[in-house]
Amino acid sequence: MTTPPTGHPGQQFDHVKAASLPQPYAAGRYNPTVLAVCQGLFTCAISIDLTLTALTGWQLAPDKSLATLPFALITVAGALVTWFAAFLIQRLGRRLSFALGAASCCVGGLVSVWSIWHGDFWTFCAGTALVGVFQAFAQYYRLAAADAVSDEFKSRAISTVLAGGVIAAIAGPALAAWSKDLFPSALFAGAYLVVAVMGALSVLVLLLLYRDVAPSQGSADAGAQASAPARTLGRIARTPVFIASVANNVAGSMVMMFIMTAAPLAAVACHHRIDDGAAIIQWHLVGMYAPSFFAGRLVKRFGLGAVLMAGLALNLACAVTAMASTSLPAFYAALLFLGIGWNFMFVGGTTLLARSYTPSEQAKTQGFSELLRYAATALATLGAGPLLARFGWQTLNVAILPILLLSALATAYWMLGQRAGQPRPA
Repeated sequence: MTTPPTGHPGQQFDHVKAASLPQPYAAGRYNPTVLAVCQGLFTCAISIDLTLTALTGWQLAPDKSLATLPFALITVAGALVTWFAAFLIQRLGRRLSFALGAASCCVGGLVSVWSIWHGDFWTFCAGTALVGVFQAFAQYYRLAAADAVSDEFKSRAISTVLAGGVIAAIAGPALAAWSKDLFPSALFAGAYLVVAVMGALSVLVLLLLYRDVAPSQGSADAGAQASAPARTLGRIARTPVFIASVANNVAGSMVMMFIMTAAPLAAVACHHRIDDGAAIIQWHLVGMYAPSFFAGRLVKRFGLGAVLMAGLALNLACAVTAMASTSLPAFYAALLFLGIGWNFMFVGGTTLLARSYTPSEQAKTQGFSELLRYAATALATLGAGPLLARFGWQTLNVAILPILLLSALATAYWMLGQRAGQPRPA
């Protein structure tokens, strides 16, 4: 086994502990599976919060205009914490940092339960903000899996982690519906108790099964690059590989949230039932996570650039389908295309991000990229409703076309550099 870098304490590797583990485990090969379980638990928890928080806020708010504040705090807290989470992970290591993030979910769920029992709106806001902290840390699960393996296996490791959300994306809303009436005298309290349980289970899984490993060198020239002085964030941000990674991660997430947030409202406005709107979103969630079972293999077979372009093409198909018809089958098809397209762009964009930095540059690069993604996603979520009300469903889909074009140009620029034999990372 190669000697790991001896920088910050969070990434030092204990040779004695490694020697006592099976070799594949010591090499981090089991970690993606462990993180897939954690991804599933996270998706269940956040699905419950996203399903019921607006309703609970309406129930508790002293002023009904504040009803959506607890919901907004999930995203706001996640955006504020994501940058600092990257540096905490660097300092403490992933295992302990991820466990702390999951513990915040457990505490947040219990705080929410207490708040509902006592009718305290502001304490409930604190509880949902803590779940947002959990979300910030959970976003690094896929990057942790990617960092532990060589370039050849990064896409598959990322796909494995995201696959954990498949069942959870469907089970989360079902759990919310089942658990919200567990305590008849405190509506919704039972659901937030389930959120706390999901956080506690995540802590146990991480502490018992996850192991910090040294980051993979990735390629033949990575050793020399790892020993070179760390580049500034500005220099990293100008490299084609980082630009392409951000273009796909940010554009894919922004477009997905923009259309997904508006779709149920648009379906009802087009005279479909409310239940149809919910079913469209469930179908979309299947599209988001189910491709994770084979996206990594597609990257290996056809290449990363081809999968990224396929993701962009599927997002374009979503827009064209939505503009062509407002029938119920068109809504289903458009949202399915959107989900699969997001998955391809997210898996591919994360793979590029994991290739864009050396170990000493990891925290600032990951933190900056995730901060950009969170900010863009929050903007898309907030803007979808007002823009839909003013301009309509077809115009909303036209609006995503420039974003997709910019992402395609950034991806093509990186692909041309790869064909020209450009070194990585530059």
